Amino acid sequence: MWASPYSKRVELALKVKGIEYEFVEEDMTNKSEALLRYNPVHKKVPDLVHNGKPIAESLVIIDYIDETWKEGPRLLPQDPYERAKVHFWAGFLQQQLFEAMISVLKTDGELKVLEEGIKGSYPGWSPFINSDNVGLLEIVVCPTLDAHKALEEVQGVKFLDPEKYPRVTSWVTSLAELPLAKEAMPPHEKLVGLFQLFRSRALESAVA
Repeated sequence: MWASPYSKRVELALKVKGIEYEFVEEDMTNKSEALLRYNPVHKKVPDLVHNGKPIAESLVIIDYIDETWKEGPRLLPQDPYERAKVHFWAGFLQQQLFEAMISVLKTDGELKVLEEGIKGSYPGWSPFINSDNVGLLEIVVCPTLDAHKALEEVQGVKFLDPEKYPRVTSWVTSLAELPLAKEAMPPHEKLVGLFQLFRSRALESAVA
């Protein structure tokens, strides 16, 4: 689905690895027979079909991509401890920050946790990214936080403050400039329109 950050993660991972793929758009209001067959448990996107075998869940798919296609940049560190740290923060981004951004209730606190977490977990960390050092965390954070400008426009709320969150802001800014990210991420105006639709429906439900 074009606006799904989970789908965009998989697209970006495939692009980073230089893997050719066929993108099949799914209408989530009228799910196809193929989607229901490939993902009968959750009936959601994304689903990667490789050699006729389906793999579901974006983080699982990215792990599969990294282990199946050894050529190209590695998406996860080889060292088990470093890999465990990456998995932890990837899970945090998925379970905490993205949900918080959508609810617009907890985002400020979760961004502070991420900012301090980066500082503590990666002392020598640099926000400057190129196509050779994009890994799992960058793939997860890019579509999750790339939508912040559209959310800010629709909600009238500032999400990324460079003074409060210099590391996170620098990270997102650096990622947004990558040609691969620009190619994979959905157009800003389309996201604004989608968020406006979500917001209007939510407000209508609240009044009803």
